[in-house]
Amino acid sequence: MKHHTFLAVSLVCFIACNNPTASENVLLKEETKRDTISCPPGSSKLDIATIEQITGMKGTAKNGEYKITVPQNDLNIKVDGFKIIPPMGLGSWAAFTPCGDSAMVMGDIIVTENDLKPVQQEVIKQGLMVSAIHNHFVRNHPNVMYMHIDGKGTVDKLATNVKAIFDKVKESRGRDPKESKPDSVVNTINIAGLDSIIGTKGEMAKGVYKYTIGRPDIQLQEHGIPVSTFLGFNTWAAWQGAPQKAAVCGDFTMLDNEVEPVIKALVENGIEVVAVHNHMVYEKPRIFFLHYWGVGPAEQLAIGLRAALDKTGRKR
Repeated sequence: MKHHTFLAVSLVCFIACNNPTASENVLLKEETKRDTISCPPGSSKLDIATIEQITGMKGTAKNGEYKITVPQNDLNIKVDGFKIIPPMGLGSWAAFTPCGDSAMVMGDIIVTENDLKPVQQEVIKQGLMVSAIHNHFVRNHPNVMYMHIDGKGTVDKLATNVKAIFDKVKESRGRDPKESKPDSVVNTINIAGLDSIIGTKGEMAKGVYKYTIGRPDIQLQEHGIPVSTFLGFNTWAAWQGAPQKAAVCGDFTMLDNEVEPVIKALVENGIEVVAVHNHMVYEKPRIFFLHYWGVGPAEQLAIGLRAALDKTGRKR
C-alpha cells in the first residue's frame, strides 16, 4: 500500500511540475510575443505630417522613421572646465517608428533636478513608460539627468503624448530650452588623426566632432519592433578641446559579454566610466549602455576608445 501511495504522489508531482500553470502560460505567451518581429523594416509607413502638426515641431526623417530633437540651449553646464553643449549629448529627443496602423516611440528627455518629478509624472499621465533614469556626467554643474521614455499606440496619440512631455519641461523651467542662443566650443584637435585611430569619420557641429557607430551585427527589437541606429541604438563619441587637452564623452552599446572587457579597456586607458545601465525594458537581445568621460591628450584618449571599440562586435 505504501508503495502504491508513493507512486501516486510521485505521479501527481510529475504532472504538476511538467504542466505550466495559467500564469506561467501567460508569461510564455508574452515572451513568445516579444520574440516575434511585429513590423519588419519597410513594412509600414509613418504619418509624419500628423506628428509635425500635433507637436508643432519639425524633425528629421530617415528610412521611414522620424526624430524630433530639442537642444537644451538654456543649460549652462560645465564638466572639468569644458562647456557641455547639445552636440556633446545635451539634446532631448523622441523618435517614432511605424508598426502597421500604429507606431512605437522612444526618447531621451533631459531633466534638471527640479524638472524630474513633474516631468516623470507627466510621462506616466500620458500612458508612456519610464524605461531608464541616469546620468551622463560626473562633476557637472548644474546636475542633469536623462530619462528614457517608451510607448506604443496610434501616431496621433503618441505625438500628443510627446508634446505634453516637452511642454511640461518648458513649464518646469519657465522657458523653452531650444529658444536660448546656441553656443559653440573650441576644437583644434587633429581630426584626420582621430579618424585614423577610430577607423571611421564623424561630423563637426559647433566645435564638437562626433562619431556615431551603429551595431549592424545585432538585430535589436523592443516590443518585437526593430530598433535602429536612428532610434538611439548606437555607440557614439563627442570631442572638443585641443590636441594636448581634449575632452571626450559618449555612450557604448554592449551585449552582456562585452560589458566587462569594454569597461576594463576604458579604465585601463584613463577614461572614466560614469554610468552603466539599460535604456529599454523589453529588448531582445539584452543590451547595456555605458557612458564615459575622458580628459587628456586627444591621441591617447582615441587609442583608449579604439581599444574599447575592439571589444565589441561592430563591423568595420
